[in-house]
Amino acid sequence: MLTEIEKKITKSVEDLSKSVVIVRVNKPPMRLPFGGIAPQRGEGSGFILDSIGNIVTNYHVIMGAENVDVVLSDGRTFSGKVVGGDKATDVALIKIDGTNLPVAKLGDSEKLKVGQFALAVGNALGMEGAPTVSTGVVSAYGRPLPGADLIFEGLIQTDAAINPGNSGGPLADLDGNVIGMNTAVIQFAQGVGFAIPINHIKWVIEQMLEKGRVVRPVLGVLITSISPPITARFNLGVKEGALVTNIAKDSPAQKAGLKEMDVIQKIGAYDVRSSKDLVIALARLQINKETTVRIYRAGKQIDVKLKLIEAPT
Repeated sequence: MLTEIEKKITKSVEDLSKSVVIVRVNKPPMRLPFGGIAPQRGEGSGFILDSIGNIVTNYHVIMGAENVDVVLSDGRTFSGKVVGGDKATDVALIKIDGTNLPVAKLGDSEKLKVGQFALAVGNALGMEGAPTVSTGVVSAYGRPLPGADLIFEGLIQTDAAINPGNSGGPLADLDGNVIGMNTAVIQFAQGVGFAIPINHIKWVIEQMLEKGRVVRPVLGVLITSISPPITARFNLGVKEGALVTNIAKDSPAQKAGLKEMDVIQKIGAYDVRSSKDLVIALARLQINKETTVRIYRAGKQIDVKLKLIEAPT
């Protein structure tokens, strides 16, 4: 006899699994050291975003692919077209032409609480049959990925088992709402996996569909978060913010008069308590639109106006 929580989990997994797909890729053949070539193939996971066939997966799953095949939970196989990919956030969008497509329910990653249950669903180890399911909790939120050069740092950490082949699959809550996309696991650790928050994925996909690429604003500063030792050493007078350590030539920051040792406390409508806050805020702002930046300098708050420019590709 199933308990009420088990009934809830099994129902959510049953519904969510219908929208989870296998992503199979063929890459250019690899030359062998002693002659000859060998085909390169890979597999990952993905989930269906809408009824017209948009599917999200990890960029590293489709990177360098010559062709992509998508296998649905009901066994149907489609040729997939890569609409776009963003290496910095490891998000990619695939399009298939199909009918009666089961669509995943998307949640709100801003409402996550550390300790809540999480379900990881995906094509673990490429095993035949239905997707593999593992359970765990949201271990932390807002994590950087150790050793990676990701622009976005706000990853979900979970102890739900994530294995090769899970990449691109959904991380969901107990109601079956997708709260993130499984992207990486720390091999030398136990129960330390990471997922990209679904709210950030929504933003990346919206950019790809509207503009064909991800457009990011750039301020033109190097920053570091303020800590008690930094506050004491430089006599900053504030305990929170993003400390400017360098300014790029001809950048919006330089043109607006920002200086090294300024502390950025707010940009647009977003408060900046740490360097991470500034990175996340920039992702939400528009280029070529006047933006107010509040800085703390020599005991005074100063508001300056500037226009952000597009970051180089």
